[in-house]
Amino acid sequence: MNEVRFDALLPAEMATRAEYLGVQKAETGVLKTFALSVLAGGFIALGSVFATTTAAGTGSMPFGAAKLMTGLVFCLGLVLVVVAGAELFTGNNLIVMAWASRKVSTQKLLRNWAIVYAGNFVGSVGMAVLVFLSRQYGFGGGAVGETALKIAAGKVTFGFIQAVSLGTLCNTLVCLAVWLTFSARTTVDKIVAIIFPVTAFVAAGFEHSIANMYFIPFALLIKQFDPAFVTQSGVDVVNLTWGTFLVNNLIPVTLGNIIGGAALVSATYWAIFLRARKG
Repeated sequence: MNEVRFDALLPAEMATRAEYLGVQKAETGVLKTFALSVLAGGFIALGSVFATTTAAGTGSMPFGAAKLMTGLVFCLGLVLVVVAGAELFTGNNLIVMAWASRKVSTQKLLRNWAIVYAGNFVGSVGMAVLVFLSRQYGFGGGAVGETALKIAAGKVTFGFIQAVSLGTLCNTLVCLAVWLTFSARTTVDKIVAIIFPVTAFVAAGFEHSIANMYFIPFALLIKQFDPAFVTQSGVDVVNLTWGTFLVNNLIPVTLGNIIGGAALVSATYWAIFLRARKG
């Protein structure tokens, strides 16, 4: 009779699971991958909505406590991705473990990343449009919208190196969160594994490319279609444009996310646990 284990998987077993899942993700068909990617973008956007709404009510709290609260509620996004099932670009940087073992080709790795990134964008921006149409940003006497504008305006002020660094730190923690879920045997295990790393990256102010596909387009929609609200809020959004979104944030943050997830987490754990089994 086989022994039934209820304890968490050990790191070496987690590496094997990560490698196996990387192969499965890379082999998934285009339409299914894209559909799951759109869901993931929407899920991360929902976490971002939750975080923005919560942040709007923390003005009187100490800085650290407010950031902690915002980070905790943002965890909703990755919990939905992992438990409900979806394809998130930042988490899929872990496919590099299967690629390094030569179980996934470079073409399939890049194809997966491209499809998932595009799907995440559609899901995130689509959710931004839906939330804008709901006029949820007017809740709390406009505090939610004001907070959304402040968040987005701050995200387009980074220099290139700073944005890359913030993206690297962010996805190091996100991929560590996903990595920890590979040890899980229950849904509760997965949720608990996600909470601390994700809360840490949000509280610290690190940058997540997919979340920013919601945060910044949402603020841009408010700026473009409700200028009266922007004027009333008093938030300076003169530098908030689609161009600064791409150049000052999305491109360098995405690069940093890849460095953090693919190099600092995936390549490191592959070298420690799987390199000896290569081939």
